[in-house]
Amino acid sequence: MTPMGKPAPIRDPMPEWRLTGIGLLRITFGAIWAIDAWFKWQPDFINNFTTYLTGAQQDQPAWVQSWIGFWINVVNVDPHVFAHLVAIGETAIAAGLIFGVLTNLVSFVGILLAIVIWTTAEGFGGPYVAGSADIGSAIIYVLVFVGLVLSQSGLYLGLDRRLTPMLGRFGFLASGPLPR
Repeated sequence: MTPMGKPAPIRDPMPEWRLTGIGLLRITFGAIWAIDAWFKWQPDFINNFTTYLTGAQQDQPAWVQSWIGFWINVVNVDPHVFAHLVAIGETAIAAGLIFGVLTNLVSFVGILLAIVIWTTAEGFGGPYVAGSADIGSAIIYVLVFVGLVLSQSGLYLGLDRRLTPMLGRFGFLASGPLPR
């Protein structure tokens, strides 16, 4: 409290170097997504998209095979369209993270895509048999995205700080401070 009985202004408790680190983490994570997106644009991925899913079914429990089988049936409607959607999605996530634009929206889309990848192409990280030592990387991506949202990472070395006021009531899509 101040001497006049008013609450003291709240200062950002984190030092500037930590805030810069949050921005650099977001940018680095975006670069990782950009590399992954580059692989998704390769003809080998686009032309063999369904193969990645069918390969994930091998040695899985029946319920996982059924789940992946469902997605294979969905994708088989037009595998090239789905491969391009994944490539576009990963490219948009990478750009949003690198530039700190609409970070909350990008993180939500990233969470959904990472969960779909983890539950399909990574087969929930399985098969879980003796000697298994990995749960898959995509589920960890979900946690990184949550951390980016919680830390308002688009504010640091990103464009969300300027973008949020322009978005008005849709400011929640970015990670900047909402207008009062």
